Amino acid sequence: MKYEKISTEVLEKLKSIVGTKNVQTDSDRIQPYSHDEVTDPAYHHMPEAVVFAETAQQVAAIVRLANDCHFPVVPRGAGTGLACGAVPTYGGIVVSLEKMNRILDINEDGLYAVVEPGVRTSDLQQAAEAKNLFYAGDPCSGDSCFIGGNIATNAGGNRAVKYGTTRHQVYAIEVVNPKGRIVHLGARLQKQSTGYCMDQLIIGSEGTLGIITQATLKLLPKPQFSLDLLAVFDDTEKAIGVVTKIIKAGITPTCVEYMDNITIKSVERYLNETLPGSTHGNYLIVEVEGSSEDDLDEKAVTLDELCTQNGADSLLVADHDKIWQARKAFAEAVRSESLIVCKEDVVVPVDKEPQLLHYILTLAKKYNLITRIASHAGDGNIHLNILKNEDSTYEDWNDRVHQNQQELYTFIYQSGGRLSGEHGIGYKRKALMEEFTDPDELEMMRDIKKALDPNNILNPGKIFDIK
Repeated sequence: MKYEKISTEVLEKLKSIVGTKNVQTDSDRIQPYSHDEVTDPAYHHMPEAVVFAETAQQVAAIVRLANDCHFPVVPRGAGTGLACGAVPTYGGIVVSLEKMNRILDINEDGLYAVVEPGVRTSDLQQAAEAKNLFYAGDPCSGDSCFIGGNIATNAGGNRAVKYGTTRHQVYAIEVVNPKGRIVHLGARLQKQSTGYCMDQLIIGSEGTLGIITQATLKLLPKPQFSLDLLAVFDDTEKAIGVVTKIIKAGITPTCVEYMDNITIKSVERYLNETLPGSTHGNYLIVEVEGSSEDDLDEKAVTLDELCTQNGADSLLVADHDKIWQARKAFAEAVRSESLIVCKEDVVVPVDKEPQLLHYILTLAKKYNLITRIASHAGDGNIHLNILKNEDSTYEDWNDRVHQNQQELYTFIYQSGGRLSGEHGIGYKRKALMEEFTDPDELEMMRDIKKALDPNNILNPGKIFDIK
């Protein structure tokens, strides 16, 4: 794919749109925008300029200019992605939405919020809580990720088992389409059947079909009663195997999270503190909500029985802040061990999860891979982190990772699974997407991209290549 370079003339036009201070070309200042949270430099690409937009009208004008002058536009939120979805693989410009960071409305009667894309997820959660309300979206990177990025990647997180992913929290979005027009998609309705569901098409499209400039999000009454339980198992498959039994028992947990023992010890080292059951155990963290204290007690008794019957060594009421600090420290703990990591984000039907975990561990032994594993066990999403061996060359390690992927993804697709549960495809998984996705499905995706973005301006080279 060939694009025009960003000329001095184009830079001046960009400055006339957003102001001189909002166009950066200094290499030191734009270097952070060459990558997301993927720390392997093999995936880093420098933009020619970074443009900070402050309004939807500015974003629209930038996209129109890109079509006229034929340069790529890569939208970016907080840069917390793990699939290189905001990496400018063809140069061009990165449009940062970090200055569009206002919470425009928290409506207590209508139970909704209106936000700009640069609002941090945790800031929205806190603003809702101040009104005794609840925003259910909860990615593990919630303290740093932006709502716009959550929507663009359909972020999942801890509460997806009960409340769904980000797409289930969205009523409507304002989007700048690939031709530079501001369009409003969706509506604050409980149901509708009025043509194509265009808002849901944009959600999860990783910035390839539109740039989100505003969102109307669902809020809920804040749960009044909740409880966190920690079940410790000495057997990995028994730990994950209890998930379907919990659901069959009629309990819909808010979260069900898994960490294996070697990952728990990694988190301990990172936090410099001892966690319960860490000498040998694997964690299953279960959070449940109830209508009353008695309801919670009944659920806790049932969970105790189910976990014990399935081989748990112990079950205890966990300190909420401490246990979730440990779970959410997973990514940073891995980063502290190695900056060269292959982060797999695989997902299978929940009932296939124990078999997948077994297969992951079998392949890791076969290919001599160092793994750190955590899972959103309640929805079948396993985060497999493969760290580079210190005594291996990058080429040798990368070759073993590739061989592992071939067997792993063959098994996953045979099990009804997919490449990514929540991180997206971006640039990093594009070749795997091409290899394992049904060709007819890929053709439909390409047809949509070509129809909506005929000049291939928005975030090119992500998810798939245009042929």
